[in-house]
Amino acid sequence: MKIGIAGGGAFGTALGVALALDGNDIQLWARNPAAVEAMQSERVNSKLPGVPLPKNIAFSGALEPLFACDIILLAIPAQTLNAFLMTHAQDLDGKYLVACCKGIDLTRMTGPASAIRDQVPGAVPAMLTGPSFAADIARGLPTALTIACPDDAVGAILQTALSTTTMRLYRTTDTVGAELGGALKNVLAIASGVVIGANLGESARAALITRGFPEMQRLAAALGARAETLSGLSGFGDLVLTCTSEQSRNYRYGLALGQGGQFDTNTTVEGAVTARAVRQLALDLDLDMPICRVVADLTDGQTDVPTALNALLSRPLKEE
Repeated sequence: MKIGIAGGGAFGTALGVALALDGNDIQLWARNPAAVEAMQSERVNSKLPGVPLPKNIAFSGALEPLFACDIILLAIPAQTLNAFLMTHAQDLDGKYLVACCKGIDLTRMTGPASAIRDQVPGAVPAMLTGPSFAADIARGLPTALTIACPDDAVGAILQTALSTTTMRLYRTTDTVGAELGGALKNVLAIASGVVIGANLGESARAALITRGFPEMQRLAAALGARAETLSGLSGFGDLVLTCTSEQSRNYRYGLALGQGGQFDTNTTVEGAVTARAVRQLALDLDLDMPICRVVADLTDGQTDVPTALNALLSRPLKEE
């Protein structure tokens, strides 16, 4: 089956590199004509410096070559995914559609795989997620990811098609758990960055990660996810990675907040929007999610770092 990738950013391109180096012919669509031209002629992507792009990746700014593929990896931001699916639903019908973005749509309050299911009911929805940085994948460093598909037989097909010698996929049918793990870890990565940026120390970050994980589990359980999914690669694994590395955009954004500095407004920070969606979901479901709520308040300017930290540290003492 031919594999297409929608999105010419770092992650979509990195997936294309890994799959191409394993012998697959890849069709990659990017919105920016200049980026398409550079990748096609110079075989480089400025977002992945030092990574040569294999000859068996074809680049296009037109969508028709993408729609000719059987499996399409959707490596576009979570907040724009729904519109893309609605606009091109007819062309995407009958395809294997694999969401590779992480977040909760602020208008629909659902994750990427759910958006595929709702907007393109004739397609097969799936989710590729887990602890991974684009630079690691593109450079062939060992990576383990989760492929989530409600139909386990189809999940096995996708697992075989998308696994490579350096990118190992584990499958699950729990798409809700995979969606939420990938989305919520970004919120906690912002919080972790704030802790380090504010010079509260490594011990405080470890405490935050430990107390944040039950918040992830709490919301996931309320929305029907399985506990073991959140304890796996798409939950705890991704949480550890993004809360401890400056390769994470969400972590760097939190670091800037904690330091009182500026952050590049052109950089996508899915966790900021997801935090606001989670704040509303927690309110609707009557769930206690103090860390996620504080991150939402911080990112939309309702509080500042000292006030937010004081709110968390002054919570009542209780059993673990």
